[in-house]
Amino acid sequence: MVWTPQQTGAFLDFVAEDRLYAMWHLIAFRGLRRGEACGQPWSETNLDTHSLTVSSQLVQDGWEIEASDPKTDSGYRVVALDDDTVNVLKRHRERQDEAREEWGSAWVDTGHVFTQEDGSWLHPGKVTDLFERLVAASGLPPIRLHDLRHGAATLMLAAGIDIKIVSDTLGHSDTRITRDIYQSVLPQVGKNAAEATAKLVPLQRKAEAKKAARKKAKAKKTRKGDSGKPKSKAKAQVKVKKKAKRRKPKK
Repeated sequence: MVWTPQQTGAFLDFVAEDRLYAMWHLIAFRGLRRGEACGQPWSETNLDTHSLTVSSQLVQDGWEIEASDPKTDSGYRVVALDDDTVNVLKRHRERQDEAREEWGSAWVDTGHVFTQEDGSWLHPGKVTDLFERLVAASGLPPIRLHDLRHGAATLMLAAGIDIKIVSDTLGHSDTRITRDIYQSVLPQVGKNAAEATAKLVPLQRKAEAKKAARKKAKAKKTRKGDSGKPKSKAKAQVKVKKKAKRRKPKK
């Protein structure tokens, strides 16, 4: 299941004050995998150029976690960041800096964007547990954390983003994978693209058709106005007659 844009917005509003809000936001809009988000370092996150480079991830081996390369070669990728996401990450970094000062020498400097309270690695399994608790508390339909990533892809496709860009952003090795996963969304995306393309060409017959439609609508409005006048006059005459009947005859 994938949330609607409205449900995604409702969830993000609900968790706005959560310590890991920036992570939920990043996954919801840019589609990072859980392990990629947990393992994303600040050194590969360039807020000045509005981009981050996915070059590592944290994976579970049983319950133990270890740093690893991305899932596939295509997992190594540069992900563009919108202005709002950049601002969200800047605020997150400020809060992390404050936490570092509070923890002092006990702070574990992993260099990761998303960490535990003391700066140590996030456990992917615990991140999933936290997400599920937050979803339950929000009252929204339950989804998996991975479905939040699917939602990001759906949003991009619904916005008319080229499937190659969507595929690259998600780290898919082939656009066919993207097509197979999101085929239910693609027909509407294709129709929207067709409509947008058709609007770019200023055909004379289209202009004439629009002009004729406006003329027809104007004529219809005029006829409606004209038909109303006699009716109003007739009503006025009826009122005069009724008033005349009420008058007593002179003696």
